[in-house]
Amino acid sequence: MPDPAAGRPYMPGYGITPSGDSEGVLPWSWAVERLTQAHNYWVATGGSGAAPQLTAVWGVWLAGAFYFSCAANSRKARNLAEDARCAISTERADEAVIVEGVAELVADQALLEQFKAAYDPKYNWEIEIDKGGVFVVRPNVAFAFIEHSDQFESTATRWTFA
Repeated sequence: MPDPAAGRPYMPGYGITPSGDSEGVLPWSWAVERLTQAHNYWVATGGSGAAPQLTAVWGVWLAGAFYFSCAANSRKARNLAEDARCAISTERADEAVIVEGVAELVADQALLEQFKAAYDPKYNWEIEIDKGGVFVVRPNVAFAFIEHSDQFESTATRWTFA
């Protein structure tokens, strides 16, 4: 899978380095490293007529997508059933990576086993993949930046996926 196209996010008023200047743009490998190594993630969902919800989850970055599980009757699962669009973020805001995409329930047994094989050792927990929903979020767009005042403007990066 080729790396997504990198550029600058449109953020008027924040002093972001102009879009034609690629100096300081973060490589996709920087984002993947943080997506892989994070322990906790934030998932933002919203169902029709419901207030947006932000919740912490455990998950794994696997083969270019984010996988997480939740109870089938949880609010986030109900929100995703109504509107599958969501945003995922790593736990650290000072080196933020935010992924926007569409969540899908994983039904493929081979993918579920790959998820379990990555999840169990990461969290020292034996997840029961048949006890609820496992979702995959494939990115449409991703954003990242280094929050430090001397780096924010030049490191703000936006990736788009084909």
